[in-house]
Amino acid sequence: MVIPIGDDNTDRRLVPIVTWSLIGVNFVVFFVELAYGDPFIERWSFMASRFLTHPGTEWITIFSSMFMHAGWLHILGNMLYLFIFGDNVEDAFGHWRFLVFYLTCGVAANFAQMGLDVTSTEVSLGASGAIAGILAAYLVMFPRAKVKVLMGYFVVPLPALIVIGGWIVMQIFSQVGSISDATGDGVAYMAHIGGFAAGLVWTAVWRSAQRRRLQA
Repeated sequence: MVIPIGDDNTDRRLVPIVTWSLIGVNFVVFFVELAYGDPFIERWSFMASRFLTHPGTEWITIFSSMFMHAGWLHILGNMLYLFIFGDNVEDAFGHWRFLVFYLTCGVAANFAQMGLDVTSTEVSLGASGAIAGILAAYLVMFPRAKVKVLMGYFVVPLPALIVIGGWIVMQIFSQVGSISDATGDGVAYMAHIGGFAAGLVWTAVWRSAQRRRLQA
């Protein structure tokens, strides 16, 4: 198993207050989940059929669901990725633009997952889709940045292109495999893919606007 544990932050200029705040909010919501249990999770998670039936009251779950997690491994894994990659993307975008980017990718992830089955009564929750968008932005902007990964007992520096590129390829293959597997593993791979795609588009549009501004 390959686990990212750090990257090079020597070129970072801004204090990543939004990234750290998002991590804090995710943990606060997770502790609330632990305190209030399944009724809280059921109410504030995103459910495709419920949203389409009552969009006027359920729209909030598009956002609330991206701050919720299914367990300790889920939140610790997501927050590790957010901590490693979020600060560099925030540094490039700026604080407020990064926050809008994060939320946009999370919304896109929920809609992508909903597109698989609009009648689904399964709850969808987690920051994975929004973080997938961050990975996409990092891949576009810092493809050669060295990411330290834990491979067995060894720490190995690998280019972001390999680490993140390998991750999204795994998501795509897993999604294809889940189509033929009726039982599934409970992972919303399409949400990851949707968030990643949104991150690619968002970053491409922003970089294009930046180039036009510099040429003006």
